[in-house]
Amino acid sequence: MTTATPMTSPAPWSAGWAPATLALPEGATDCHHHIYDARFPVDPRATLRPADALVSDYRLLRKRLGTSRSVVVQPSTYGTDNRCLVDALHQMGDTARGIAVVESEVSRTELDRLHAAGVRGARLNLARPAGAAIEDIGKLARAIEPLGWHLQIHALGDSYVQNIHWLRDLPVPLVIDHLGRLPLQQGIDHPAFALLRALVDAGRTWIKLSGAYHDSRSGAPDYEDAATVFKAWLSIAPERVLWGTDWPHTAAMAGEKPMPDDARLLDLVGTWVADKAVRDRILVDNPATLYGFTA
Repeated sequence: MTTATPMTSPAPWSAGWAPATLALPEGATDCHHHIYDARFPVDPRATLRPADALVSDYRLLRKRLGTSRSVVVQPSTYGTDNRCLVDALHQMGDTARGIAVVESEVSRTELDRLHAAGVRGARLNLARPAGAAIEDIGKLARAIEPLGWHLQIHALGDSYVQNIHWLRDLPVPLVIDHLGRLPLQQGIDHPAFALLRALVDAGRTWIKLSGAYHDSRSGAPDYEDAATVFKAWLSIAPERVLWGTDWPHTAAMAGEKPMPDDARLLDLVGTWVADKAVRDRILVDNPATLYGFTA
């Protein structure tokens, strides 16, 4: 078991000082975080331009939480220039995997280069567009299929209702970010939930149990409205759910939301998932399956 290390100073871009109290198994994985580094140029079209959140900063968060693996997700800030992502993966070694943002016309040479760096998926961001358009998702899926990658999509709940037809019958697995970004005043009664559930029930779609704070109205510290959606996805497909911090919480960095306490977010997993075997599946086994982590 891995126990979070007491901190003498807080990890940047995370509220609170205390370590997580949930004791984590070896190989526990944060399946969603970003790295920002001013050494790399920002895409001129980017609307989100946060301060640095470096690999060294993230390592402090790992110590605070007790996680040992992570998945670095390319943010919209860098568009399809994945150099910051590749650099982060190089620094973190085999304890990390990456999700890149690429155009649908990306070359096999570039995909092979990203794969060698540790990338295992491509992201479409409909909330802050960058990379391939939704209309080209089929072409992108066919390009990444030979590498065994998956597609990851970030969209708001209403956007899934408008675009669900593009997400059906893809030749690669699909990963849905942040609980599906359902408006939590409606939660599982929002029409996107039933549409996404149909994809999950078909057997190749995964859900990230991350970003509980994004759409919560009940808010910290317990995010009760997010708990309902979290538990619903867990009950539907425990073998295809993942957990992540979404550090460094760019909306909070920008002052749009209160900064979440990542230790508290992790401890909520212990509150919402009482069965240790199920927690281990979420935190270790499922990420190992999807991202190819090995012992």
